Amino acid sequence: MTFIKNGSGILIIPHALRLALVVSLGFTSAHAIAANRIDQVNERYILENAKTGKDWPAHGFDYSETRYSPLSQITADNVDKLGLAWTYDLQSSRGIEATPLVVDGVMYVTASWSVVHAVDAKNGKKLWTFDPEVPREKAYEACCDVVNRGVALYEGNVYVAALDGRLVAVDAKTGKKVWEKNTLIDKEIGYTLTGAPRVFKGNVIIGNGGAERGVRGYITAYDAKSGEQKWRWFTVPGNPNKPFENEAMEKAAKTWDPSGKYWESGGGGTVWNSMVFDPDLNLMYIGTGNGAPWSHKKRSPKGGDNLYVASIVALNPDTGEYVWHYQETPGDNWDYTSAQDMILTDLVIEGEQRKVIIHAPKNGFFFVVDRTNGEFISAKNFVDVNWAVGYDSNGRPIEAPDARATDKPFDAIPGPFGGHNWHSMSFNSDTGLAYFPSQNIPVTLSEDPTWLNIDSNEPGQPMSGIGWNTAMRINEAPPSSKPFGRLTAWDPVKQEEAWRYEHASPWNGGALSTAGNLVFQGTADARLMAFNAQTGKPLWESPMGTGVIAAPVTYEVDGTQYISIAAGWGGVYGQSQRGSDLKTPGTVYTFALNGDAEMPEFTKYQLGSLISGVKYNPEFVEEGTGLYVSNCVFCHGVPGVDKGGNIPNLGYVNSAVIENLGAFVFNGPFVSKGMPDFTGRLSEADVEKIKAFIQGTADAIRPKSQ
Repeated sequence: MTFIKNGSGILIIPHALRLALVVSLGFTSAHAIAANRIDQVNERYILENAKTGKDWPAHGFDYSETRYSPLSQITADNVDKLGLAWTYDLQSSRGIEATPLVVDGVMYVTASWSVVHAVDAKNGKKLWTFDPEVPREKAYEACCDVVNRGVALYEGNVYVAALDGRLVAVDAKTGKKVWEKNTLIDKEIGYTLTGAPRVFKGNVIIGNGGAERGVRGYITAYDAKSGEQKWRWFTVPGNPNKPFENEAMEKAAKTWDPSGKYWESGGGGTVWNSMVFDPDLNLMYIGTGNGAPWSHKKRSPKGGDNLYVASIVALNPDTGEYVWHYQETPGDNWDYTSAQDMILTDLVIEGEQRKVIIHAPKNGFFFVVDRTNGEFISAKNFVDVNWAVGYDSNGRPIEAPDARATDKPFDAIPGPFGGHNWHSMSFNSDTGLAYFPSQNIPVTLSEDPTWLNIDSNEPGQPMSGIGWNTAMRINEAPPSSKPFGRLTAWDPVKQEEAWRYEHASPWNGGALSTAGNLVFQGTADARLMAFNAQTGKPLWESPMGTGVIAAPVTYEVDGTQYISIAAGWGGVYGQSQRGSDLKTPGTVYTFALNGDAEMPEFTKYQLGSLISGVKYNPEFVEEGTGLYVSNCVFCHGVPGVDKGGNIPNLGYVNSAVIENLGAFVFNGPFVSKGMPDFTGRLSEADVEKIKAFIQGTADAIRPKSQ
């Protein structure tokens, strides 16, 4: 029997041989993982792995989160020989946003409801699962589906952020819980956790979401071994009548108008996605979310930039101390979060090499910012925008005159779904290009004159019945802009588009680039595609059983390079809309050259017929419209107009469901799957009005031949 020693004298057992030993000796799956290098994953490991790309040990591959792999076995010349190697059933019917992590032949990937799966990365066999058992009644507090973007790994533990606010450490070898911490400052307010934790210098870092429900954003660090809280940094100031936590909050408070009592509505600025780390500068960077409520006028009536919403903020990872910030959207009024992926790289700009952050947030501009001090370098719009005409030399937006109009609906371009949302970006230093999904999802916004405070719940206020707090009317008038989705390749030095690929729909998956001159991306219309990284020419594609919103990864096991992606349609757009006619459960698809595995059977989406025959009072339709907007529309869409996403459209369900709507609305059978219980929120009379709106809308759009 032959064993291999590396340069340090450490015994290396090849993956194939390790599995053979497991089988022959009758070891359990936990023993299979025990032999690998998971205990070694730390800062040094991640830095060294970035040179080889054999593993994918961190959310964005490396600390800079480039999502660029140096693996080159699969190239633009042979990618057409890519075939399915294996699939793994995630047993999920909701959105899958996770980036799988892979170390030494074991994959760690999350499904909806924050469930963690450990899988043999060579053959797709399950090793273990960990279910944090998120209470299903927590689902309605999550603005954007019961999703999870993945785990973090550090010295033998897997870290997952559970939707209900817990941070859990799990033994990577056994799948058993090591420790668990509640991260929420108030369990009664609608905080949720959907993002992937990061581990910087032995601290597990996690933020949260919930700005639509009126929370105050913050980020917290916990000791990776013990779970002890090390530090916490708030992103927006609290009540100015109380002492500020630090000088950064005192400074921020001067940019908010206290007459709006912003602290009562939380203020927002949640850190729900992007975090990166520069070990050389000993700085970590976070992207902060939108203001809460959305309306700038309501939360800060006399104006002000409202620090630190919609910003990049640099912190000391040891202490959480504020170092610098750059605000991309001062006085955010459009849900323009800055929580989208940030990437660290070095660029030669005007003959000088600069350490920069590149960033394409929701507001439609691509930013290049000096990461040493936060100095603005450049910004250029990567999609059409109508809220600003550009940025001045000081890095402030030059706003369009009507961008903050309060007397009429404004067709915000991009809208609240963003010119680019959370879907991952990649940067290839060989081509010098960033690759990311860009889009437009038309939405009109207008000030809500009836909004009073965080507890406002009047018919017509978007999702106010389940706690949303926007102070905006949404699509009160139809938008005139057109929807699109594309893959954009962007040159951050020239600040111009290098190429684009137009997709059939918005809400496409994140990007992966490799040294094989390739870019991989999953699509809303249920494909995984490969493109020439320099030209954008499509080179290969494979069908997926569902629309894809997550990003692919690549890794190597026993000399074979694999491409893997976790697919499952959903997210805030995918709850009520769709880009394909497939509805296969969440699945990990993994490909290799000359792979010959069979695809699982795909499931067609069953739309059903437009409902008919439900008796209703036509006089109730108008009031029912407002109630539907306040309680149903963001999950179920417009009856009969939209086709449903991972939640059905009520215009196409069995008519008996609408006839007996109360049985479903009041502690009904779908509460166990995450539907809110509207007991005490709606009355029987309200339900009759909602029924009238649903059937009345279906009748109004029904072709006259029917």
